[in-house]
Amino acid sequence: MPYQLLANAVLLLHIAIVLFVVGGLVLIVVGNLRGWRAVNSLWFRLVHVGTIGIVVAESWWGIECPLTTLEMWLRAQAKVSTYSGGFIEHWLQSVLFWDAPPWVFTVAYSVFGFAVAAVWWRFPPKRKVRPAGHDPARHDPPGAFR
Repeated sequence: MPYQLLANAVLLLHIAIVLFVVGGLVLIVVGNLRGWRAVNSLWFRLVHVGTIGIVVAESWWGIECPLTTLEMWLRAQAKVSTYSGGFIEHWLQSVLFWDAPPWVFTVAYSVFGFAVAAVWWRFPPKRKVRPAGHDPARHDPPGAFR
């Protein structure tokens, strides 16, 4: 099995999630300041706050991220060192994994989680508002969410 290839895929997924959480917060703030309604979509905001909520909870409870655990296991199966590999793999890992005491990450994740909560309060998500006089029976397709 191509364990190292799978480990690299998990690493890329992990980085994509980090970019979603960090970039999502920036997008929400900038989007609200510029009047972009889409950034307050309820589903987007729920996924965003849920993702950072999981990260904060893992850090408070001392749980290692399952993606990190999976990547390390896959690298062990491939019989390669966790930090060896190609140029891009090396730099992606150096961006994602830092050497610091666990409390530093707990504080950083908690502060970031607080920032997400503050932005949620300042720019609350919005449900789609139907125009006045909208008759769902006449206008919505069968099986539409109401």
